[in-house]
Amino acid sequence: MSSLLQDSELAHEDNVVWLEDTTRLDYVRQALDKTTRRRGKPRYARDGRMVGYSELAPDAEADPDSGLQLRRVFFLLPHDRDSDPDGVYQQGAPGEAVDPRTIEPRRVGEKTPRSQQGAASIASSR
Repeated sequence: MSSLLQDSELAHEDNVVWLEDTTRLDYVRQALDKTTRRRGKPRYARDGRMVGYSELAPDAEADPDSGLQLRRVFFLLPHDRDSDPDGVYQQGAPGEAVDPRTIEPRRVGEKTPRSQQGAASIASSR
């Protein structure tokens, strides 16, 4: 699915669950995944690691085509800034990256100077 999510796609979110402390992360990737359940930790089939996920309200309707629930998953890949600070995302960030401090239920996360440039880059420019 597109990494450029719209708030309207998240209308049935009830809660965001973090599996890690996000205060040390400049960004997380977000995507909509199809899952069988509204709540609980969804399956994760990407490289890297799941950092968090959304849970849906009890009345959330399933996708009419697949019968599955659409839920946001937050993740990081092995070459992301937190694991490889001198790598490809030392500056910049992937298209689906948002600042985890801006994520809340029913609201798409935002790109911020921290998510796009990194905390170290911001601190050194002061």
